[in-house]
Amino acid sequence: MHKRNLMTIVGAAVALAMLATPAQAQRDPAYQAARDNGQIGEKMDGYLGIVGAETPALRAMVEDLNIRRRANYAERAQANNATLVEYAFTQGCILIARTAPGEMYQAPDGSWQQRGDGPPQRDPRCP
Repeated sequence: MHKRNLMTIVGAAVALAMLATPAQAQRDPAYQAARDNGQIGEKMDGYLGIVGAETPALRAMVEDLNIRRRANYAERAQANNATLVEYAFTQGCILIARTAPGEMYQAPDGSWQQRGDGPPQRDPRCP
């Protein structure tokens, strides 16, 4: 990634993250319960993943949320002259950094980790 492109993506992703804060306060109770119970987590690619046992309801919820994320990322990537993959990756870095202690996230080696009190493991390419 070009440094200028990366900085544009980071700026846009941070703005998106700030706009998402009020929406997070109104999270779907099923989503919040799955997140609190460690059934879903943030992936490095900017999308949600299922951690452990999968149920049809959990799969449907994650797929729906990922479809929404992808549409949002595609729109914002285009507006920032970035690729969808670049934008989604940058957003994944931000979302993993914003996980709360106890929440699950994907580490750079691809394993699922539970966030402790310290910072999460992040990909070295993260801004």
